Amino acid sequence: MTRAPLLEIEDLRVSFATPTGPVEVVKGLSLTLGREERLGIVGESGSGKSMTGRSILRLIRAPGRQTAKTLRFDGLDLMAQGNRQMRAIRGARISMIMQDPKFSLHPVMTIGQQIAEALRVHEKLPRRDLNARVIEMLTSVRINDPERVAKMYPHEVSGGMGQRVMIAMMLIPRPQLLIADEPTSALDVSVQAQVLDLIQELVTGNGMGLILISHDLNLVSRYCDRIVVMNGGEVVETCAARDLHEATHPYTRGLLAAQPRMQETRATLPVLDRTEGAGT
Repeated sequence: MTRAPLLEIEDLRVSFATPTGPVEVVKGLSLTLGREERLGIVGESGSGKSMTGRSILRLIRAPGRQTAKTLRFDGLDLMAQGNRQMRAIRGARISMIMQDPKFSLHPVMTIGQQIAEALRVHEKLPRRDLNARVIEMLTSVRINDPERVAKMYPHEVSGGMGQRVMIAMMLIPRPQLLIADEPTSALDVSVQAQVLDLIQELVTGNGMGLILISHDLNLVSRYCDRIVVMNGGEVVETCAARDLHEATHPYTRGLLAAQPRMQETRATLPVLDRTEGAGT
């Protein structure tokens, strides 16, 4: 018997009021995410990727407006949940790593206190067990001397370590779905690979679903099973990650062509043709 998808979205729309009328930034998006599937969402800045991720957690606040025919997570209708129910879901069942996550850390709380708080909100544990879980989580994100790091403040850790701390904070409640929104955009290439390998290892090891939001096509094709390409708030193409470089939509072809190459021989780097909205 086929299991129902972990996440089902149909006709998701997000709009914001402006002096000249409402502007839609997500326009009728529909997608599904299988259990333990890794889905990449790619597109340029402003394509609606991050708004899609926030919408899943019902984080669109006034003057924004969110509607959907279907927004179902593990059989639960998210659109029908009140604020209290959504607070119980966020973190415990669906976690999201925001862009530049280190800067989401509280500057006057220690690393250990912040990770413990992420767990304490959803589980009632004795202090000893809570501290043990924090150290275990810091160890799992490959932080050496976790006892020392747990006592440090955010300004005392490097960018790569800050990213690992945020990953630990998001994963310590053991959610079923992780949404990672440009989780490595502020890191150098070598550290990016380490952090993404870590996310993949933890997601696979815990049987979680993953939505990886990025503008880097090569990155998502390496770490995801399936890719959704967005442009102007709409899905223009969906394909298996292994088939990304054989995509047929003009916009996707334009994104692929605009990527610089290690052995670049082209005199001019192609750009997207804005007069038609796609292509090069």
